[in-house]
Amino acid sequence: MFRALRAEVEAALETALADRDFPTDDLGIEEPPDDVESVLASSVAFRLAGEAGAPPPQVAEEIADAIDVDDLTYVSEVGTQGPYLNFLPSDAYLAETLETATGDEYGALEDREESVVVEHTSANPTGPVHVGRARNPIIGDAVGNLLDYAGYDVDRHYYVNDAGRQVATFTWAYETFDEDDLEEDPERDRIEYDLVRYYRKGNAFLENADDDAVAEAEAEIEAIMQGLEDGDEETYERISEVVDQVLSGMKACLGRLPAEFDEFVKETRFMFDGSTDDLVDRLQELDEAVYEEDAWQLDLEEHGIDKKMVFLRADGTTLYTTRDLAHHEWKFENYDRAVTVLGEDHKLQADQLRQTLDLLGNDVDQLENVIFSWVNLPGGLGMSTREGTGVDLDDLLDEAIDRARQEVEDRLDDRIRDDELDEDDIERIAHQVGIGAVRYDIVSKQPTKAITFEWDQALDFEAQSAPYVQYVHARCCGILEEAGLDPASDLATQAGIDLEAAADANLLDAPEERDLLETIARFPAAVEEAADDLEPHQIATYTREFADRFNAFYRECPVLADDVDPDVRDARLALVAASKHTVANALSILGVEAPRSM
Repeated sequence: MFRALRAEVEAALETALADRDFPTDDLGIEEPPDDVESVLASSVAFRLAGEAGAPPPQVAEEIADAIDVDDLTYVSEVGTQGPYLNFLPSDAYLAETLETATGDEYGALEDREESVVVEHTSANPTGPVHVGRARNPIIGDAVGNLLDYAGYDVDRHYYVNDAGRQVATFTWAYETFDEDDLEEDPERDRIEYDLVRYYRKGNAFLENADDDAVAEAEAEIEAIMQGLEDGDEETYERISEVVDQVLSGMKACLGRLPAEFDEFVKETRFMFDGSTDDLVDRLQELDEAVYEEDAWQLDLEEHGIDKKMVFLRADGTTLYTTRDLAHHEWKFENYDRAVTVLGEDHKLQADQLRQTLDLLGNDVDQLENVIFSWVNLPGGLGMSTREGTGVDLDDLLDEAIDRARQEVEDRLDDRIRDDELDEDDIERIAHQVGIGAVRYDIVSKQPTKAITFEWDQALDFEAQSAPYVQYVHARCCGILEEAGLDPASDLATQAGIDLEAAADANLLDAPEERDLLETIARFPAAVEEAADDLEPHQIATYTREFADRFNAFYRECPVLADDVDPDVRDARLALVAASKHTVANALSILGVEAPRSM
């Protein structure tokens, strides 16, 4: 409804300005501060004051007088406050919001008939997923969810680096060493924890063995890389035995978040189908192509990129970036848009890739990047798979669940003693709250800002954290259940509610009720704006504001008290149901579960 109201305001302003021969290109529409009783404001009078030859407050008054609110459906009044025009919502706007928001799909936008591939995570298949990279699957999954909710046809891809030196080294080590050669036991009973020991052993050997042994090992590693370049199926099967096993374990870890993918696209695909060879030929024909330091490179200095991009070694082997260029051209052929979530350490490569795709004649407007900075843990722990140090994502999630379980048991002690919650309930809530706390804390920050994950903040039920927002959903479910309603079902399908009365927003005249309704109405617009900006943290910001508004309503407006008028009760139950759907859908975009009880 907020989007409809905004469109109505835009049309009314354009008409009022056109009647006075004022330009309508910049209407200055914005959301007003919390202390202003309107849902939209316009600062257009600032811009037009010079042209009108009058001070901004006077111009604002003249524009307000030119708008006939009788012609508007969702605006009840146009007022002014100094140079600002303020638009107040009508009862029809609030009533339609209340009726619409009680549906399960509230906030989901219409189908745009536009396909988007979101590539994220794409960590090298050389061992367990580490905390330092945890921001990628969390942000990437939320971006995919957000675009899906905004009406796009979304595919989520993991690009598998199965052709680089690391994988060749891993394959050589796996085939060379036995279990008896390994010094440590697996840290977990899962395949990637078992196999990463071979990778670590191989790297230790290459660093410490005598020169002859290292030279022999390097020759075998180079032979594996060359075999892939030559399209040798036996070599592909050798590396796939390692890659597929490690990847299966990484999938299991990411599934705990959960972060799931529609396709795992292997880079060897573009080597074996000839795409990379064709790409190399085209790159060599570019004016920017030079052969220097025993390699073919692109000199991109004239395009504002100082570092040359190597795309072919002297031995005829390509690089990750070369194959990724072929991968992106495949994306462009199959999708309308391509969104990639990348760590800040890949920004140079992303710039090189984009410029090269442009030189090759691609429409690079199809390509968008979401760049993120790192997640740190207190103490500055390292994150190196190669050295076998650092903190695994599994460890972080285990710790989150353990801490959440303790928090839940401390808070729900009486209910546990009264047998209202059994062990399964506690475990379910601990998983929902613990993993939700990790996801929410990471996705709620602007991606470009480095963050330090703090347990006390992430699991604070009173602060603006995941548990704080999740508790709103649980509270909504509790109210609906107490009223004999099923929180999981559409309100319109249930008996016991007078829907005509429930949809009457005139019954909701307390400031806290109106504020909550207006906040609910803004949800679809918040989805649209966040999707346009590729910024899921905007939805997290929205959920915090929403939780504040709901809690104010809960404190001041009893729903099921004996002295509440039955029609008001139904209207407030409808408002609770709308709140439940809104917060559940907002949390689902962020990948955070909405507990039915806490």
